[in-house]
Amino acid sequence: MRYRHRRVLVTGPDGFMGTPLCEGLVREGADVRALVQYGAGTGSSWLDQSPASPRVRRVPGDIRDPDTVARAAEGVDLIFHLAALSTVPWSLQAPGSYVQTNIVGTYNVLQVARNLGARVVLASSSQVYGVARYVPIDEAHPLEARSPYAASKIAQEKLVESWHHGFGLDATILRTFFTYGPRQSLRNIVPTVITQLLAGPHIKLGNLHPERDFVHVDDQIEGYLAAGVSDAVNGRTLNLSGRELISIGGLVERVGRILGIEPIVETDPARVRSKGTEINAVSGDSTLARELLGWTPGIDIDAGLEKCVDWYRSNLSAYASVTPGVV
Repeated sequence: MRYRHRRVLVTGPDGFMGTPLCEGLVREGADVRALVQYGAGTGSSWLDQSPASPRVRRVPGDIRDPDTVARAAEGVDLIFHLAALSTVPWSLQAPGSYVQTNIVGTYNVLQVARNLGARVVLASSSQVYGVARYVPIDEAHPLEARSPYAASKIAQEKLVESWHHGFGLDATILRTFFTYGPRQSLRNIVPTVITQLLAGPHIKLGNLHPERDFVHVDDQIEGYLAAGVSDAVNGRTLNLSGRELISIGGLVERVGRILGIEPIVETDPARVRSKGTEINAVSGDSTLARELLGWTPGIDIDAGLEKCVDWYRSNLSAYASVTPGVV
């Protein structure tokens, strides 16, 4: 067990990546704490429903409050910092909330980690690259903020980088590409496509031409678990990217084949991103993760989508009152 005797804090534990990360840490023998957002919703969370739930100690609070973060992290030696607002369209509507949650929250985590001598693994995003100047995108690609969300992720990275160089903080930045899997919000494209097509062949979407590099959440979590115990990636930034570039239209076709239907797509103007924020193609190079962590994505897109279709079909009631976002 890679994490036996390790005391670990996960911020953002109720999300679709946070919950399986907690599950993985429990399987690997860690003593897991979870900073759970006050007012994160009604009813039980994904973490509450997880088989690992009894072995995760929850600390309720707000990532924006330094005292809460300090209380949650007391005695830990590793922090996986996932807590963040994470959608591009909403960041254009409420940019200030992204500054407070993503940037101030990260500052709070870094200060606490510095005081404890704890290591930090930051969940960043391929959105930091903006429009690709070349593909596949490696970690040396220039950064470009095409939205307040992307700007907040770049700021998070630069804070982590400065705490590493300035204060000697052990830290790793993981730039996750387009992750999909169970428990994902309908603000994301894969569950939006699946849940709409489960209801019938008619589907409303935005642009169909953008191409994405999809990675199943189980593969991403394995990358996180490997990074958390690797000295080789201290002070490094790594891409966790997929194996195949697929357009949104192609994604719809693949889900349609799995369901045995011919999708009928209608363009919904409300779901079309503005020209300045749309990124047409994102394909990552994860050579560094392979060399330093031995990480490669193991779940191909068709197998991953089949797993997702089965899961969302069995859990549609959890999404019954949710309106899909702009994708």
